[in-house]
Amino acid sequence: MLPPELPPLPALTRAEADLVDCYLEVIDLLGRINPARGRDTYGGLRAAQALVAKASALRDALTLMHDRGETEVHADTLARAMRVLDGERRAGRVAVPPKPAG
Repeated sequence: MLPPELPPLPALTRAEADLVDCYLEVIDLLGRINPARGRDTYGGLRAAQALVAKASALRDALTLMHDRGETEVHADTLARAMRVLDGERRAGRVAVPPKPAG
């Protein structure tokens, strides 16, 4: 049986798509660095090293949008795109995990 089909991504400019992709990559790295969820220092170190390049790519995506005159962020549309790309789960790894019951 095939898994359910994901909803389609909303229409985005190339710069908006780059913004969403870069943002989610930064979120993934921050989740790997999160000391409340980490398993070893080496994995966190590698993620922190990669974060520099991904943050620069995120800055570049925003700069490109601004330079092209895309001065508004269409938050609802970008949020839909991030949900399709599993952004809620990915961002959840950045938060401190809930306190164990008991």
